[in-house]
Amino acid sequence: MLKAILGKKLGMTQVFTEDGLLIPVTVVEAGPCVVTQVKTQDKDGYSALQVGYDDIRPKLVNRPLKGHFDKGKIGYRRYLREFKLENADKFNVGDEITVDIFSAGDKVDVSGRSKGKGYAGSIKRWNQSRGPMSHGSKYHRGPGAMSAGSSPAKVQKGRPLPGRMGFDKVSVQNLEIVKVDKDRNLLLIKGALPGPKGTLLTIKNTVKH
Repeated sequence: MLKAILGKKLGMTQVFTEDGLLIPVTVVEAGPCVVTQVKTQDKDGYSALQVGYDDIRPKLVNRPLKGHFDKGKIGYRRYLREFKLENADKFNVGDEITVDIFSAGDKVDVSGRSKGKGYAGSIKRWNQSRGPMSHGSKYHRGPGAMSAGSSPAKVQKGRPLPGRMGFDKVSVQNLEIVKVDKDRNLLLIKGALPGPKGTLLTIKNTVKH
């Protein structure tokens, strides 16, 4: 991984190119992220950066994290994530990572949590077909047969059943950065990104070329 940053989804809009082409974009408030820890091969067994994003009140930080932040003499952050960057050894604790590491035309992969739908039945969750809707069936939106009656007399793993729907980690690959606003820490990324407004997103250079 060459470069990465954390951001917050603000919503969608549209922009026009010089040729008059309309492009739907998602606006992301990316960074600034502060380096909270530098992990090295000698000390930790691998090379990586731990970065913090989004300021938080001291009241909401527990004592172990306060000690971690105070050791590096940096402000408290709401989110902590690790990036295994190839040039991690060039960073120091307290350094900032801002949107200017990206430029218009770059291709990125974006990861985040999809919208949570709550508890859902098998028809909505797995797109199953319903039963007959006539009065005599008495079975309309149930999950159907659990398993074979004799052999194997058990419910197989992976059986589509009702349960929590959504709030899964979703990654969208090979998206194009349309515009970078360095003054307001904004990235305009072509297309839709996972999650509702306010979702924490991880943006990194694409693995596809």
